[in-house]
Amino acid sequence: MSTRPFPSSLLVAVGLAAGFGIAQGSGVRALGGAVFAAAGLAAGRLWYRRRGVPAAAGLGTVYVGAFVLAHVLALRAGLPAWPAVSVVTIGAAAVAYGVADRPRTPVAAG
Repeated sequence: MSTRPFPSSLLVAVGLAAGFGIAQGSGVRALGGAVFAAAGLAAGRLWYRRRGVPAAAGLGTVYVGAFVLAHVLALRAGLPAWPAVSVVTIGAAAVAYGVADRPRTPVAAG
């Protein structure tokens, strides 16, 4: 049995990529939005428990900002939708991993 904590970066990836895929595939944007919101809230809870309010607020801003940036890249910059979502998903998940998921090495006193 593993004692590794559940990675919040996975929730970020699911919220952004699966949320978009479900919205696009079903044609129901609200359904994709519900996936995005649920994954974001679950990730936010992990961030708060692991790193506190400032980190949770910052990572929440990154998560929502990635959602907005995907739209900007697709609608304004002309990038196809899936590549735009992929780029922001990778970036946001990497930030979440670095801030909240990466194992911390103890600092030696002395």
